[in-house]
Amino acid sequence: MPDRSVPVTTPSQPRPRTLTWGGRISLVAFVVVAFVVIWVTNLFLTERYTILTRNRAEVRQALYSGNLLSELQRTSIVPILLARDPVLVSALNTDDYAQTSQHLISYVEEIGAAAILLLDEGGRVVAATDRFLLGTNQRQEPSFIDALRSNDTIFNTTQRESGGYLFTYSRKIEVNDALAGVIVVQVDLAKFEQSWSGISDAVIVTNADGQIILSTEPRWRSKTEDEALSVTDAPTAIERAFRVTADWSATPAEAYLGGEAVMRLENRIPFRGWRMTSFTTYSSVRDRVNAFLAFEIMGFAILLAVGFYLSSRRAVSRAGLFQRESAGLRQLNAALQREIAERKRAERSLEVAEQTLLQSSKLAVLGEMSAAVSHELNQPLAAMKTYLAGAKLLLQRKRPDEALASFGRIDDLIDRMGAITRQLKSYARKGSDQLEPIDIRDCVASALSMMEPQMRQRSVEIKRTLPPEPVMVQGDRVRLEQVLVNLLRNAFDASKNVADPQIDILVAGGEEATVLVRDNGAGIEDLETLFEPFYTTKAPGDGVGLGLAISSGIVNELGGRLTARNWSDGGAEFEMMLPISQESLTAAQ
Repeated sequence: MPDRSVPVTTPSQPRPRTLTWGGRISLVAFVVVAFVVIWVTNLFLTERYTILTRNRAEVRQALYSGNLLSELQRTSIVPILLARDPVLVSALNTDDYAQTSQHLISYVEEIGAAAILLLDEGGRVVAATDRFLLGTNQRQEPSFIDALRSNDTIFNTTQRESGGYLFTYSRKIEVNDALAGVIVVQVDLAKFEQSWSGISDAVIVTNADGQIILSTEPRWRSKTEDEALSVTDAPTAIERAFRVTADWSATPAEAYLGGEAVMRLENRIPFRGWRMTSFTTYSSVRDRVNAFLAFEIMGFAILLAVGFYLSSRRAVSRAGLFQRESAGLRQLNAALQREIAERKRAERSLEVAEQTLLQSSKLAVLGEMSAAVSHELNQPLAAMKTYLAGAKLLLQRKRPDEALASFGRIDDLIDRMGAITRQLKSYARKGSDQLEPIDIRDCVASALSMMEPQMRQRSVEIKRTLPPEPVMVQGDRVRLEQVLVNLLRNAFDASKNVADPQIDILVAGGEEATVLVRDNGAGIEDLETLFEPFYTTKAPGDGVGLGLAISSGIVNELGGRLTARNWSDGGAEFEMMLPISQESLTAAQ
């Protein structure tokens, strides 16, 4: 840097007065700039943190309402299943309730309900998970009265004497078109109040009449929102802030009162006109902004101190300053060169690691697809072998027409094998095959047709319970048939050591399509690892352990779930639940 750019003064030459005024002007400009920067930073951070807090509150409230609605929808299916439970129906027919309560207790832990009651036709509690309710008469309860008047599952909200509410689903049980009893399932919504109270400042749920039925504040239940706020103190200023901001129709929902910001959020729960309201404080916004502003002010103070220090050092030789700056630049340049070299080495190492990971992933996918194709083609090949043997026997007996029918079935199985390979490729790479509304009863019929030769050979008794009306789901026919064939095959293998093998198939509609496949075999030893790939209890050569893993993946992709459990009377039960097609729901409505 040339030395002529630095103003030079001699000892005999007085310092120009303009430098003094220039220093004062620089100081004033520095203070003005610092003030403007701090003011703009305050506005920007306040708005940003406010939006962030509002978004978190909205997401949290959406999660609350979603969990509440999910709990209600999940429990609504329980009365339908229990109304068809053979143990409960048998107990009502024989008036033998010795083991019924224990049977309900085994269900309540798995379902997650608050309690389950079984009432006879007179309203007397004959079985319950809460043994203190045995023998009580509930014929005057709304859950019993409304269930007798309807053929569907009835939801009731009953206020308790303590001020809380009891939420129940009830459904009548009919045997041979005659009333046998009523099943009542109590929904456990109190657990949501406890979880909300540990995160949000205040959360309430009101019914269609505006009465509070769920609240993190117990004193607010059974009151309207205005009544609750008028009788409850507000140690965090929520009530006072809401009263003030409720009248500010021209201002946004959030406002500051007494140094603390609050916000009221309300959304609708798509269930019987319920609404959820939450109150969220904004006390952390000001603290975070002030902390950042404190660091910013400290930075400006340091800069001002450095400026004064540099001004006092103005008499230092310019040559020394240039030397120090050059040394600093050289050090910075060397540091940058080292950092660039390190980054280049890291990038090369990262490229090698990415290539290695990509190759490993390709090999893993290739192995999984090979094992899957081998497993899925075993069943059509076994069926083809049976049909070929039958065709050979028919030709020996001079019955060519029936043999041609067997060859036609073999041709269909070959087409199905081609479809299986295409579907497995789509499953491996998460393809985008178009889904269409299909009747799940047809899928059950096709799967049974494919398993028919093996079933007939072992004289397996098949019991089918299908509804008269179509059960439409949004899915892919071939992949659903794969799932059903896998389930039937597992049931077939599980009952091979039973004297009278039997497989029950139950299809039910409603808010979700349900398919139950039950056998009378020895049951499942390890339910936790049942759906993991390559897990199998069969002998080598009988299976590779991919059937249930693939089936579970197919059902999950279609938006459903596949579960398994051991049946109380022996054997295993697989339950596949799929969402009903939107077109069929619209037509039903």
